[in-house]
Amino acid sequence: MFHVNFYITPPDPHCVKELIMKYVVQNAAKYGKANEKAVMGKVIAESPDLRGRAREVLEIVRQCIEEFESLNEEDRSRLIQKYSVDEGGRKEERKAGLPPLEKAEKGRVVMRFAPNPNGPPTLGSARGIIVNGEYAKMYDGRFIIRFDDTDPRTKRPMLEAYEWYLEDIEWLGYRPDEVIYASKRIPIYYDYARKLIEMGKAYTCFCSQREFKGYRDVGVECPHRNVDPGKALEIWESMLDGEYEEGEVVLRIKTDMKHKDPALRDWVAFRIIKESHPLTGDSYVVYPTLDFESAIEDHLCGITHIIRGKDLIDSERRQRFIYRYLGWEYPLTKHWGRVKIFEFGKLSTSSLRKDIESGKYEGWDDPRLPTIRAFRRRGFEAEAIRRFFISLGVGENDVSVSLKNLYAENRKIVDRKANRYFFVWQPVRVEIEGLPDEIEVELPLNPSEGTRRKLRGERIVYVTKDDFERLRGQIVRLKDFCNVVLDERAEFRGFELGEVKKGKNIIHWLPESEAVPCEVSGEESRDGLVERGVASDVGKVVQFERFAFCRIEKAGEKISAIYTHP
Repeated sequence: MFHVNFYITPPDPHCVKELIMKYVVQNAAKYGKANEKAVMGKVIAESPDLRGRAREVLEIVRQCIEEFESLNEEDRSRLIQKYSVDEGGRKEERKAGLPPLEKAEKGRVVMRFAPNPNGPPTLGSARGIIVNGEYAKMYDGRFIIRFDDTDPRTKRPMLEAYEWYLEDIEWLGYRPDEVIYASKRIPIYYDYARKLIEMGKAYTCFCSQREFKGYRDVGVECPHRNVDPGKALEIWESMLDGEYEEGEVVLRIKTDMKHKDPALRDWVAFRIIKESHPLTGDSYVVYPTLDFESAIEDHLCGITHIIRGKDLIDSERRQRFIYRYLGWEYPLTKHWGRVKIFEFGKLSTSSLRKDIESGKYEGWDDPRLPTIRAFRRRGFEAEAIRRFFISLGVGENDVSVSLKNLYAENRKIVDRKANRYFFVWQPVRVEIEGLPDEIEVELPLNPSEGTRRKLRGERIVYVTKDDFERLRGQIVRLKDFCNVVLDERAEFRGFELGEVKKGKNIIHWLPESEAVPCEVSGEESRDGLVERGVASDVGKVVQFERFAFCRIEKAGEKISAIYTHP
C-alpha cells in the first residue's frame, strides 16, 4: 500500500517505515493532518540511532504523510484503528476536562447552543450541547438554547425536532435556563432593521444576485446604496406589507465595498420568503438571515462566550459591523475545528431525510444513523457521549476519530452493569451422544455483582455455524458444560463442570428447551437464538457473550435486540 523507498540500514527499513507511519497516523488522528516536525520528534525519541540520518528520515516522513493523505477514508480509518495503541499497549492519553474560558468569571458566563431544528440532534449537535453546557456548569453560568429557525424553506424546521432537541439535551445531562424560538421574535429584528436604516447603515437593494455580484467582485457600490434613509424605510415597510415578490428586493448591511474579503461586502440581512412557517404560519414574509438574527440575539441574551466552527469566521466578521454601529461589545469567540467520524462520513440532515423517505432507514431513530435518538435506542450512556466529546477538547485543528473511541467509553460504563447471555447466530443443531442425564449448569449472570444464571445441560444444543465449521471434528468445550467432539452428532467426551479451562476451543451454546428466536438489528444485524431469560432485561443493555453488547427492545415469541457495540 505504501510505496516508499528506504535507504537507511541498519535498522531494518521495514521497521523504520512502520515506526514513521505509526506516528504519522497518530498525529493525523489527533490534529487532522500530520505535522512533519512533530512526527520527526517522536521517531527520533523512540529510535535515537536515526538522529545521524535525520535528513533521510525527514524525506521518508514527508512521503509517508503524502501516502496517508492520498488514502481513501476506509484505509485511513483502518490505520487509525491499528495505531490507536502503541507497541506497549498504552493508549494515547488525553487531558480530562475542558480548558478554561478566556476572561470568564464565576456566575457571569452565559453560553448558548443555537441549532436549526430541521432534524433531530446528531452526534455533531451533541458536541455543541455538551461543550457549551459544561462551560455553563463550570462557571455557575447560564445555558441558553436558541432555535435559529428563520428559514422556512431551504432549512425548513420540523415541528417534532423542537421537542426532540429539548428531550435529547436533557438526556445528555443539561437543563437550559432559557429556550428561545427566533421565529417567534421576528418583530424584534424588524425594529433593529429600522434603526439601522435610519442610521444609514442598512439599505434596500433591488439588484439581482447576479447584478450585485458584479458590483461586489470589483468593489463598486450598487446604485441603491446611497438612497435616502427615509425612502429606504418606506420600501422596507412595503416589503413587510407583502408588496414585493421574492428576489425583488433585499435589505443589506453597509460594510465596506472595498473590503479585501468580498464575502463581507454589503451582506444580506433580510430577504422575502413567501412560505408558511411550521411555528408562525403566514405571519411573516420577510425573514432575517442567520447572521443578522444571531447577531441581535447574542446581544439580547447577554452571551459572553461563543464557541463556533472555524468555518463561521466570516459570520463573526459580518456581525461585528452591526455591533460597531449599535455600540455593542461582541462576545468572546472561540473557533474550533471539525470532528469527523469515519463511520458516518459526510451525512447531512437533508440527505438523511431523503433516505428515510425512500425507505432506506426506518426513521430518525434507526440504529444505523448518527442521531442522538439512534444512540439512545442502541442503549448508549449519556455519560459516555459526554466523556467522548470532552476528551476531544475545543482546539482549532480538525479531528478525525473512529466510533471505536466512543464504544470504548461506553463499554467502561455498561460492562459492569450488563447481564450476560448466550446468543447463537446462524444456529446449528447438534446432538450430544452419550450424555447420561440432563445437567443443571450455572454460569455468571453479572460478574460485577456476583450473580449467576442457570441453563439446562441437555442432549440437544445449538452452536453457531461459525464455530461448527471452524472446529468440526475437534474437541471443544461447551462453556461450563462439557467437552465434545463437534460434529452433526457430537460425541460426549468427559463430563466436566466447574471452572472453565483456558483455551481457544471454548464456545457458547444453547439448550434446545431454552432457546427462543432473536433478531439483532443495527450496525451488525443477525438472526439466531437466545436464552429465554433475556426477556427479563427488556429496555436494558446486555452482553451477548462472544458477540456484542445489545439493548433488548422487545420480548415475546421473538426477542428484538438492537446492536450497541462490540
